[in-house]
Amino acid sequence: MELIQPYIGQLTFGGLAGFAVGYAIKTVGRWVAILLGLIFVVVQVLASMGYINVDWTRIQRDVEPLLQQEQIKSIWDALVRVLTTNLPFGGAFVAGLLLGLRRG
Repeated sequence: MELIQPYIGQLTFGGLAGFAVGYAIKTVGRWVAILLGLIFVVVQVLASMGYINVDWTRIQRDVEPLLQQEQIKSIWDALVRVLTTNLPFGGAFVAGLLLGLRRG
């Protein structure tokens, strides 16, 4: 118990902060998904009515590099580096984040 005592504050705050962030991400993410879906529907309706012309090939060409394995891996590595800087806080934060994402 003496080994855990100095880290109780970090673990508690990390868990609570992680839960809050996870809950917020899930809530905001839900609204962002709805908004993006509505924008897509509006664009498709306008395109089918002939008001606009969407170059989906160009959009795919511009977005594809952002979804490459190397890009995602570098983002993941940066996230792991940040979260493991202060391990007790980071571990509790990740656990709280996952719980918040699940409950949100």
